[in-house]
Amino acid sequence: MKRFSRILLLLSLASFATVSCMSFDQEGERTADQKKIGFDISVTRDGTPIPKERIVTRNGMVDAQDYIATMDPNRPFGLIGIEKDSGAIYLENASVYQRDGSYSLSLDPNSWSLPTPIVFSAYYPHIEGVAYGAGNTTYSLAFGVSETDAGPLVSKTVERYVSQINMLPLEFNHITNDIGFKVCDVTPTKELQGLIHLRELRAINVASAGVYVNDLKKGLGRWSFSGYYRDVTVFAGDALVGVGSENERFVGSSSLVEHMAESKRYYAVPDELEPGKQFVEVVFDVDGFTLNGFHYAPLKHQIRKYMLYGLLEDNLCVPGKQYTFHIGIDLTSVYKEIVFSATISDWETAIYENNDDF
Repeated sequence: MKRFSRILLLLSLASFATVSCMSFDQEGERTADQKKIGFDISVTRDGTPIPKERIVTRNGMVDAQDYIATMDPNRPFGLIGIEKDSGAIYLENASVYQRDGSYSLSLDPNSWSLPTPIVFSAYYPHIEGVAYGAGNTTYSLAFGVSETDAGPLVSKTVERYVSQINMLPLEFNHITNDIGFKVCDVTPTKELQGLIHLRELRAINVASAGVYVNDLKKGLGRWSFSGYYRDVTVFAGDALVGVGSENERFVGSSSLVEHMAESKRYYAVPDELEPGKQFVEVVFDVDGFTLNGFHYAPLKHQIRKYMLYGLLEDNLCVPGKQYTFHIGIDLTSVYKEIVFSATISDWETAIYENNDDF
């Protein structure tokens, strides 16, 4: 789909002609003869545009909840340029910083007359080490936990003659998964409803680092390795679970919330679900109750582990997809297993933009 919301951010670029590798000013200082161009930046989820009705103008600022992969102005993105014909590195992993409300990068102006097209690619957040494949047609990004926590993005490749650039479009796509949970009490017996208190929810063995290989010719990438796993505490608190699907709520960090924007979500490297490996650990209390003349004492710190294997198609997490796992707790028997279901929904994003100055 080609529709997407655009965040117009002006970036200044001039160029520096070398055959094999570009040098650049990391501080972004401009000189009088440098050419200023704009970068037309958009962020999509799974290649799907953000509906216009969700776009709100807010004083020219880009604002979003922490579950949305957006570009933090305090963290640069990386920009790579490869000469299409020769495969020579034109732009070597430049750090593009934002200063005074716009991103900027200063390059020597002589390279604007370079007669060969350049294939540009960008990614966020910037990392120091980039490895290039044979002929420089691919490059690899080793993302650690700090980068995957930022919701890494990689742009589609863009081919341009440098001399003809007036506005370089960069369409960034999500390459990880956004994961969260919803919970409700599905107990059919009225006397047993409304007794469950969620105390903790932990995701176990979350893939959180890996190597992403981007193909400049094909304009797409893949995760080649996902070798680091960690446990993520999603919820810690004491929240009474609502009864019925109509009262299902998102799981926040310490409470159950109505809207996804307030929920606790995390990013994960797309992974293959394996038997006995990835699971969710749920800790809950049950209030005391009386049923058929018998009183049942409260239950504290009940722990259940529920495997994720078998919930997704082909047991594969698809890059750029958002997963919300639904937990329904049934206390017809207090020891009856929690029932899981899984859904894949669009990224519920809220992008704020103001293009009055452009």
